Amino acid sequence: MRIFFLLFSTILCLSGLQAQQSRLQQQIRQLIESKKAQVGVAVIINGQDTLTVNNDVQYPMMSVFKLHQALAVINYIEKQGLSLDTPVYIRKEQLHPNTYSPLRDKYPQGNISLPIRELLTYTLQLSDNNACDILFEYTGGTEATDRYIRSLGINDFRICATEEDMHRDLNLCYQNWTSPLAAACLANKLIECQLFTLTNQDFIKETMLTCETGKDRIPKPFSGTSIRTGHKTGTGDRNEKGEMIGCNDVGFILLPNGTYYTLAVFVCNSSETDQTNAQIIADISETVFRFIQP
Repeated sequence: MRIFFLLFSTILCLSGLQAQQSRLQQQIRQLIESKKAQVGVAVIINGQDTLTVNNDVQYPMMSVFKLHQALAVINYIEKQGLSLDTPVYIRKEQLHPNTYSPLRDKYPQGNISLPIRELLTYTLQLSDNNACDILFEYTGGTEATDRYIRSLGINDFRICATEEDMHRDLNLCYQNWTSPLAAACLANKLIECQLFTLTNQDFIKETMLTCETGKDRIPKPFSGTSIRTGHKTGTGDRNEKGEMIGCNDVGFILLPNGTYYTLAVFVCNSSETDQTNAQIIADISETVFRFIQP
């Protein structure tokens, strides 16, 4: 009788959780139903409870793939016996002029050496495109990054084009894609699993926690609070139809009570304004938070 009671109680709890998740899915769908964009969402709560909306679409990652790259870079340097302080020589011709690059703005003549730590800060914190491609060249290209992420058991994605490739041909932006759940799973691995030495893994997390881009996206509802948000944005150009190819954000949210969750939001082929695209992500972020901490 006791076993039956425990089993029945478990079924009731699961049923209640499923009902709550269904309500959250409905709330998210209501937020996006009138928007002229394809929107995909994934949430993983405390590494266990998972929820998705429109997950069966290949969303162009844009600069979100710099998170994937950063993990592959750390894997590379640890296997090579290198450190974050290892210098990388940067040639002037690697600092392409017609792309977003605070690195180039600071060192326009190139021909300098910077530590890997600084290059990763440029990519994760500032989303620098030249720093990204320099790191691709240093660690074996997009193929090496793609291969490493698959080694973690994540497969619903593809990385095959550099920032310079996408700059030359906007259609290649669609070749670097992910499902929202695959992106949320990657962020969750960074929080839950020991992928690297503690020092190197903490560096990645702390750099994401101080991200300078997309403060009007996932972190917006938490401005002025004690809630910590580490995230990586991705922002695309407009395609030939005038649609924004991608406005994205993926990250982890750490609540003061010890609860944590990862959230991935991808806004694809949007005819909305840039401000509206960012607000879609912020609204979803707030809705998910209200669900987790009513």
